[in-house]
Amino acid sequence: MTTPSTSVGDAAAALSGNLQLPPLRTLDDFILGSARFQLPNLKDFEKWGNRVVKNLLYYQTNYFLLFITIYVLMIFFNPSKIITGLLVQALIIGVIWQFFSGKSKKNFIASRLTGGNANAAEQNAQQKWYILAGALLGGYLLLHLLSAVLLTIFTVLLPISLTFIHASLRLRNIKNKLTNSIESFAPSTPMGSLLDALNVRAEGVFN
Repeated sequence: MTTPSTSVGDAAAALSGNLQLPPLRTLDDFILGSARFQLPNLKDFEKWGNRVVKNLLYYQTNYFLLFITIYVLMIFFNPSKIITGLLVQALIIGVIWQFFSGKSKKNFIASRLTGGNANAAEQNAQQKWYILAGALLGGYLLLHLLSAVLLTIFTVLLPISLTFIHASLRLRNIKNKLTNSIESFAPSTPMGSLLDALNVRAEGVFN
């Protein structure tokens, strides 16, 4: 009999085996000589979105490399601030997750239903104190280390913003359209899987 952890591991291995990263596009194709840029029609969201999705799929390896490069550079120049900001954000997310988790709600409802159950009431009170202490600590660290948190957020948002701007402005050429058509029959890509998870799809290959 297989354990849940084994089945999850097998599924993850199968998924990673089916994913294939497209080749890295040349700088000339990505941003230099042969690259053509034009502002999208802001009134036609469907055509604009189709261009963004197709460019995300075609240049995804370049975008991943851009993200890693920016993140590595920011960590290299500000290692302590980046690590501190990540730890503070992880603490805040953990407190929020614990507060809104289904287990906390179930314990709260159970303590209300049992009424006279001192054990459940005591557990609920202890949990409230833990969440309160975590919230106070997270709030103090957020105010005290606000610059580190903002720098961490900026480090994540910068490559995402640059990716969206490039995907919006970059006009698709024949090679881009043909590659999208060929890769639609190939194994799925990381960006394709991410867009599928977000339920984002382009209408047509040659649109």
